[in-house]
Amino acid sequence: MATHPTAPPTGPTGPPGHHPRTSSEGTGDAPSEGAGDASDQQAGEASPPAYDRRRARLITVMIVAFMVVNFADKSVLGLAAVPIMDELNISHSTYGMISSSFSLLFSLSGLVVGFLSARISSRVLLFAMTSLWAVAQLPVLVVATVPALVAGRVLLGAAEGPAASMSMHALYKWFPPGRRGLPSALQISGAAIGTLVSAPVLTWIITDHGWRAAYAALAVVSACWALVWWRVGHDGPFDDKRPTDSTAPATAPERLPYRTLLFTGTVLGSVASGFGAGWALSVSHAWLPAYLRTELDLTAGAAATTISVISAFSLVLLLTVSPLMDVLKSRGVTSRWSTGATQGIAVCVAGCAMAAFPFVDGHLPRLLLIGLAFGTVAVAVPLHYMTVAEVVPTAQRGALFGIVAGTGTLAGLVAPSLTGHFVDAADTAAAGYGNAFALAALVMAACGLFAVAAIRPERDAWALGLR
Repeated sequence: MATHPTAPPTGPTGPPGHHPRTSSEGTGDAPSEGAGDASDQQAGEASPPAYDRRRARLITVMIVAFMVVNFADKSVLGLAAVPIMDELNISHSTYGMISSSFSLLFSLSGLVVGFLSARISSRVLLFAMTSLWAVAQLPVLVVATVPALVAGRVLLGAAEGPAASMSMHALYKWFPPGRRGLPSALQISGAAIGTLVSAPVLTWIITDHGWRAAYAALAVVSACWALVWWRVGHDGPFDDKRPTDSTAPATAPERLPYRTLLFTGTVLGSVASGFGAGWALSVSHAWLPAYLRTELDLTAGAAATTISVISAFSLVLLLTVSPLMDVLKSRGVTSRWSTGATQGIAVCVAGCAMAAFPFVDGHLPRLLLIGLAFGTVAVAVPLHYMTVAEVVPTAQRGALFGIVAGTGTLAGLVAPSLTGHFVDAADTAAAGYGNAFALAALVMAACGLFAVAAIRPERDAWALGLR
């Protein structure tokens, strides 16, 4: 794990005990008396960037709000599933196709924008994304048809594909490696907060004002965030291309072949855990509200409350597990057993709960297993970014985040549509849901076990010459 960014430089660039200032303007203490201009320049180049705590917190707040809006946008179709299917008279399969259309360009845009992030600032990228989110809500306000729903979801998916990876990349620019556990948890917690808040609020809007009003409200919120971000969002100092980790050798490569990076066990295992988590999350967004209402006979308000409780459970896990990983690392626990094994085990546990809850008769035990199945997987999301960041040069971090996120979220392209086909093909809707959840459990268990076995950040970082 990287050491604190204020660790003293070694060698001729600074005397023992030298520490840079921590203010936003400071660039480090003056070099020892008698040093010339060339030594000043060398010391400045070797010193880690300054950590601006105040600005980092502001950016964190904005990124959390970004993720809240992001997941509210994702959730609106699922929350409005029953009235939309009733009004437009569409089948479960057609609704599943509409939901899966969200992922048609999701992964591709994540890959493309990941590579562009090395050339375009995070400020511009996040502003462009949220502006498109607002536009994507408009087609159904003009004409409410299946093609309009598909068009809006495809555009929204293209604009949200890079959202999680690029917002994490933007956040990492403001925090040194040893301080990223809590910010990572907060960033992903925005997803849980987004679902927690949007479920009751959007359900109220849908129930009292119609499902189109929910789309209009989200368009306004997305546009407002974009305007505020354009004013306050800036790239942070931890975006330099040189290693700032004192454990990194002076000859650590600034760039490595992408093929080499992508086929390390840590990256492959992180993709696997993201894929398993993505399968559960995509099913949750698309089908959980409808399942709660039609199979468990919950009212719209009770279903929204249940979803909010699951999101609150995810939020508690995110705010405790990710920071705990930093504590474990500071006490000598390797990343393999902290961030690596934890994300794989979380996906496996969620998969076991997914397989069990359709066969449990009691109402309360089934709801508890549903919460475990759809709430626990959130833990894997920040952790798989943390493990990837440990085996990737800083200059390529944004691109790798985009690749990992894009590959891991491919589950969203097939899971909602398959679920709809299972429900329509089975003798009863309950049997169809059971088959869909069994498949999800199998995928999640396989992905989780592979992640536990493959993620070894320390070993891979040494092999790549990054440590």
